[in-house]
Amino acid sequence: MQEKAKILDKDTIQRTLMRMAHEILEKNKGTQALCLMGIRNRGVYLAHRLAGCIMSIEGDVIPVGVLDITLYRDDLTLLAPSPVVHKTEVNFDITDKNVVLVDDVLYTGRTVRAALDALMDLGRPKSIQLAVLVDRGHRELPIRPDFVGKNIPTSQNEFVELRLSESDGIDEAVIKQKKP
Repeated sequence: MQEKAKILDKDTIQRTLMRMAHEILEKNKGTQALCLMGIRNRGVYLAHRLAGCIMSIEGDVIPVGVLDITLYRDDLTLLAPSPVVHKTEVNFDITDKNVVLVDDVLYTGRTVRAALDALMDLGRPKSIQLAVLVDRGHRELPIRPDFVGKNIPTSQNEFVELRLSESDGIDEAVIKQKKP
């Protein structure tokens, strides 16, 4: 894979998350009944960062959960002979909550569909909203995010790689070109 362009750097990611936090607060009229659910792996880091932004704006701590969607994927048999299942960590009741699902890059919509199935097994939220740092297009399912950090149109030969300091030692998003 060849790196084609850097689309987000550390400062841009932080500003984008702060803007998204404001948008989440505005749509939900504050933090009452609000919680964030990060989709493993990078969605979890982004959910915690968004919770930090919300804390700095409102002064309120909102619950953040970790959602593992491995067993809900429709391509489970294509992933690996023995896919690694991680733990879903939700230590609060999502019933009647406004849940904001957080993911890093939105592409086909299949990850979000799996996350919706996993979430419904945990309870019946009042609403489910979707926040993504990057929307690269090419949807295969009727999924649309409520909060988008950046829209990056890509070709089918490209993909967006988000790197975060928590897992990769650096904050940036790049477009990579698949080799022909």
